[in-house]
Amino acid sequence: MEFFKIRRDIPFMRHALVFNAVSLVTFLAAVFFLFSRGLHLSVEFTGGTLMEVSYSHPADLANIRDAIGKLGFSDVQVQNFGTAQDVLIRMPVQKGSNSSQQSERVLAELKQADPSANLRRVEFVGPQVGDELAADGLKALAFVVVGIMVYLAIRFEWKYAVAGIIANLHDVIIILGFFAFFQWEFSLPVLAAVLAVLGYSVNESVVIFDRIRENFRRYRKMDTVQIIDNAITSTISRTIITHGSTQLMVLSMLLFGGATLHYFALALTIGILFGIYSSVFVAAAIAMWLGIRREDLIKGTGKKEEDPSDPNAGAVV
Repeated sequence: MEFFKIRRDIPFMRHALVFNAVSLVTFLAAVFFLFSRGLHLSVEFTGGTLMEVSYSHPADLANIRDAIGKLGFSDVQVQNFGTAQDVLIRMPVQKGSNSSQQSERVLAELKQADPSANLRRVEFVGPQVGDELAADGLKALAFVVVGIMVYLAIRFEWKYAVAGIIANLHDVIIILGFFAFFQWEFSLPVLAAVLAVLGYSVNESVVIFDRIRENFRRYRKMDTVQIIDNAITSTISRTIITHGSTQLMVLSMLLFGGATLHYFALALTIGILFGIYSSVFVAAAIAMWLGIRREDLIKGTGKKEEDPSDPNAGAVV
């Protein structure tokens, strides 16, 4: 489906060097902030206190957050658990107090705000659990990266696999750089968003690579730069439809999803924007610089495919 059709190819690759220089600077800045500031990890990674509190009526999560905030606790996660009357509270460890003391202070404050508050359970999630979750997350990320490279190498050619994975890692590092620079909380939902961006971004790269392969078969007189420019231009309408509709859904989560989905939606938003950028200016450009050719994708053919616009079409090669 196309909402519009661009008649003249846009010379994207003419500016590839400039845009990739910008990408390199952005990437290096993200790496710098990751090492200098680090990620602001949530309770799942650092350990802390977990409380389950029930109310006799639907709980007001905003009031609960305000009540806990008065005690000086920061980065507290408050969300419904099972029903609207049950609330799950996660708090990081505070120096000078243990899990029991923290839960007693919070429960006293919640009862003062609403006497119907009733403590169901309290648990301490130790750092060891956080380390295991972090290790599992890194393993999942590594498996995704390897899987993407194998998929692209099998479907296209190794040059496309290298270009695609560099572009995808470019997106991931920049997302992490944003979270490190602004010290946004990095939680398991955010990690899930990062993994989702990997798959989402590679999909856009595959669409462009597929069109490049199709153009190599179709247009014999075009050089590689013209082939890539045509492939990107001809998929712009599809890109706008796909990413626009996806971003509308993510934007609704960002605006109306509350604190629980805020950083998840924020990570997806950054990933979608940079995913489009990297697929066009990073993946395609790197594939061009690696020297992709028609012969890389069409092997073993004794006869060249015909270009409908070629006056010599039909001639034996």
